[in-house]
Amino acid sequence: MKYTAHINIMPLKELLDPQGKAVNNSLHNLGIAQVQDVRIGKHVTLNMEAANKEEATKLAQEACKKLLANPVMETFDCAVVEG
Repeated sequence: MKYTAHINIMPLKELLDPQGKAVNNSLHNLGIAQVQDVRIGKHVTLNMEAANKEEATKLAQEACKKLLANPVMETFDCAVVEG
């Protein structure tokens, strides 16, 4: 079956996010002062063939651990859907 994994990779909360800080400051400069914090990450979509949803989830998590996310600086979450 075909599955799509939607993966969100974000910097660890304990680490400074300079890109998020720059965007937050820019929003304030544009008069959007209600925004209190910005964190910027990545969204990755994987389309794959797998026997079932559990196998597809396992493959997506393996891809994150081995290549897509740096565990020293990032965390990830993964949602797999059919199709």
